[in-house]
Amino acid sequence: MSNQPEDGLRVWLVERTYSDDEQNLIILTYATPDGEQYYRKERALTSFTDVRDTTAAVDAEPGNLGMVDDPDLQEQYAAEAQRMQEVHDPDDVI
Repeated sequence: MSNQPEDGLRVWLVERTYSDDEQNLIILTYATPDGEQYYRKERALTSFTDVRDTTAAVDAEPGNLGMVDDPDLQEQYAAEAQRMQEVHDPDDVI
């Protein structure tokens, strides 16, 4: 049972960080369950009225995924992506 969308790869939220370079910028990192690939989304936190939900998973085009070269980071991403996949539905707001 694959559970992969037809138009891309499902990646799961593994990290949420704030940019050091720019104020009010959040960086969402999603990864494949094996931790080998990641997808990064940047989001400006412009105002409290600008509501955009962060979901447990997104579908990303394969060409937009980067490779995780660090084995420790790959293991961390895999563990978190698998945990998110077990605990949440893809559309759950995190």
